Amino acid sequence: MRKAFVIVSVLSLAAFALQFVFAAVGGFTRPTGDDAYALHSVNGMAVIPVLTVLTALFAALAKAPGRLIGLAILPIGLVVLQPLIAMLAEAFTDASGVSTPLGLTIGGLHALNGIIAVHVVVGVLRGARQLAVPVPASAARLVTREGEPA
Repeated sequence: MRKAFVIVSVLSLAAFALQFVFAAVGGFTRPTGDDAYALHSVNGMAVIPVLTVLTALFAALAKAPGRLIGLAILPIGLVVLQPLIAMLAEAFTDASGVSTPLGLTIGGLHALNGIIAVHVVVGVLRGARQLAVPVPASAARLVTREGEPA
C-alpha cells in the first residue's frame, strides 16, 4: 500500500501541474470561446478530485501518521473551493460582461488557492516517499512500557 500511496501521490502532483498548463492553454486560446478552458475544467472537476480522494484513501491504507493523512485530505477541500472562487469572480462582472477589478482580484485567489494546493500535494508526496522507505531493523526504535523487560 505504501508504494501505491507514492504512485497516486505522483499522479496527483502531475495532474495539479497539468492544471496550470491547461489554464494557460485556455488563457492563450484565440479566439476565446466557452471551450477554451475545457481541459482545465475536466482535469479540475474530474481527474484531480478522484486522485485526491485516492491519495487520502491510500494514505489511510498505508497506515500513514495522522498528520500525513490529514495533509492528504486537505487538497479535497482546496479543490472544492476552486469553482466557488471562480463563480464568485464571475459574479463581479459589470452589466456588459466585462471583468471588474474586484472580480479580477478574486480570480487571482483562484490561482493562489491552486498554488497552495500544489504545495500541499508536494508535502504529501514527500511524506509518502519517506513512509515507503524501509527502516533497517538496527535503526528501528524499541518501545517498551514502563515495568516491562526490554
